[in-house]
Amino acid sequence: MTPILLAIACLTFVTLGYGGLCAASPFGNCRKCHGMGHKLKADRKGRLKRGKDCRRCHATGKRIRVGRWLYNRFARIYRAGTPTPKG
Repeated sequence: MTPILLAIACLTFVTLGYGGLCAASPFGNCRKCHGMGHKLKADRKGRLKRGKDCRRCHATGKRIRVGRWLYNRFARIYRAGTPTPKG
């Protein structure tokens, strides 16, 4: 197999795998708080305690994946541009 065909096959496999992941699990852990919903702080004795709520995920610990966000955007644009059937 030529290297170009091998690269295309690998990219196709990765793309289909990510599409399947976005379909099966549209939400992933927040990258800022690592899915906890808040930051961890240490008190003066070094013990960990709960910090402020995460501003990126609004303390849910989850975020929408990029692929699912793109799918939702395209579906919304398609629905807005397609007339509803009369009947």
